[in-house]
Amino acid sequence: MKVTAAATLGLALAGAAYVSTVGVTVTSHPSAPGDLGAARSSDDLERSIDLPGPVQVETFVGADWEVPRSGLINLEHAEAKRDGLTDGPEPIHIYFHVLRHPTKGTFLVDTGVERALATDPENAAIRGVVAEAMNAEKLHVKNDTRSFVEREGGQIAGVLFTHLHLDHVSGMPDIPKGTPLFTGPGEAAARSGLNLFVRGTTDRALEGHVALSELPFQVDASGRFAGVLDLFGDESVWAIWTPGHTPGSVAYVARTPDGPVLFAGDTCHTSWGWEHGVEPGDFTADQQENAASLRTLRELAERHPKLDVRLGHQELAHTGAPTGVAHR
Repeated sequence: MKVTAAATLGLALAGAAYVSTVGVTVTSHPSAPGDLGAARSSDDLERSIDLPGPVQVETFVGADWEVPRSGLINLEHAEAKRDGLTDGPEPIHIYFHVLRHPTKGTFLVDTGVERALATDPENAAIRGVVAEAMNAEKLHVKNDTRSFVEREGGQIAGVLFTHLHLDHVSGMPDIPKGTPLFTGPGEAAARSGLNLFVRGTTDRALEGHVALSELPFQVDASGRFAGVLDLFGDESVWAIWTPGHTPGSVAYVARTPDGPVLFAGDTCHTSWGWEHGVEPGDFTADQQENAASLRTLRELAERHPKLDVRLGHQELAHTGAPTGVAHR
């Protein structure tokens, strides 16, 4: 049977429509169950959270960026309408956070921005059509990840991902090969039509690295969170499962000598969103679930006023810049 060019094009378009409806995974990079951390309850977390701890933390601005406000904040929310928020460009940062544990080593929370985005953009993991769609021309690198890794002598004990969106994995090409990588449950297997367009870029960022290791969350016995892990067995660093923005989104709490620090990830992108309890907008997979996870984190902060909250992409207005001399 002769297949015409028109028929071939039709089949290709039909196939693409099917994939975009059913969805593809965020990455084809291998992922497997991991064993970092012991399941605990939120009661255990809250009994220890305000005690001085051994972890030193720093927050780096990897890049300044600008994206549509409608992706960062649910503009249909009553609070957003009451404040008259409308769509438009919103200035944000791409962060990576450094956790220095006295015996476990140096861990990153997310990965910042690879050096090539500034020095060799045509060969960066994020390039081409995806870079254009992400408004990469508005992205200005300030502290590339390779420079940090070089200052550390390449000694990175692991990467703790809040989730696998491109702006959180974009520093991976600068992370030493063999570094353990940790994600939330089902994060790599989550399906979306949008992934059809970004999966190749995510795969490129993760290329050559070890398999993703899924954190072994169990149901929180105290019922406040989806799940809680004591990552190192000494109650110094906690992981909190916060599904919604993505199915495997994770927040982290580190106990430092100066008090506890919460890395909220994109459960909340913006200062306004946190202050008003409004979940992200179009960038979020499940707004209702995201709103529930955001509520649990805000309630945690209300119960523990000394908690230093560091959001996904902006600084909290009432706390000023995050502590740590590396923040610039």
